[in-house]
Amino acid sequence: MSKKDEKIALYQKTAADLKLGLDSELIAKVTNGLGPSIYNKDAETVSCSDASELARVRENFLKKKLGLTESDEKLDAAIKEVCEKMGSSNRNKYRALFYALLAKKYGKESVYA
Repeated sequence: MSKKDEKIALYQKTAADLKLGLDSELIAKVTNGLGPSIYNKDAETVSCSDASELARVRENFLKKKLGLTESDEKLDAAIKEVCEKMGSSNRNKYRALFYALLAKKYGKESVYA
């Protein structure tokens, strides 16, 4: 099993344990889309307490990658919702799962087709 396959399996197990309701294929596609950043511990996770990181998620993922044009307030509310869904005490908010939840929320899974 390759390192990428191990990461995908970890993310799929974590999604199942947290009962996030994510499709295994979507998790794999988002993970592939993240490239080598999944191997960097700092880049692999999202910190919901870091305002600058959440702003980057809004700008670089929601607006650029998914092409959303909603107000910053609505996008920030969606990010907060995902933070809560993944669990406020959960320190391992994996970026692949975070992005998959946001893509699913906005019906943008096709970006990873």
